[in-house]
Amino acid sequence: MSWEILLLPLPADLTSVDDLPAGHEPPPIGSSSSVHGALRSAVGEVDLTDPTWGELIGPTWAIELGIGEHDPVESVMLHVRGDEDDVLPVIFRISKALGCRPVDCSNGELLADDAQAGWRAFRSFRDRTVASDPLGGPRGNCIGVRDPRNTRVT
Repeated sequence: MSWEILLLPLPADLTSVDDLPAGHEPPPIGSSSSVHGALRSAVGEVDLTDPTWGELIGPTWAIELGIGEHDPVESVMLHVRGDEDDVLPVIFRISKALGCRPVDCSNGELLADDAQAGWRAFRSFRDRTVASDPLGGPRGNCIGVRDPRNTRVT
């Protein structure tokens, strides 16, 4: 189970997605090559072997980046897994590098400096809804990375 964050190029002064005019169409983020370049500059360790689906592994978290096949790229979806708040600065660094605003798909709101509340709410929801294995531990294939050194998210 992952926390879904949609990256869209939205106005900097926007405080809520509810304030967008009806029918608002954000401009594209940029060409695939410019998006890949921005990601490599922001988070050099990002794996873009598959140019439509990046992977980024941190010490306590993993992010899959749904970039898609369209050129220009219109949005990027972050699929965030893990257990610590140290992933939040990475989300904001990626967002800034792409000229985007992060939208928390669990509540439809823009992430702001108090993003810890949304991340912690997601983790609480996840932990309540994901079944435990017979030994009482969390199921690694549902909530995150068993070994952060592994390049595959489980």
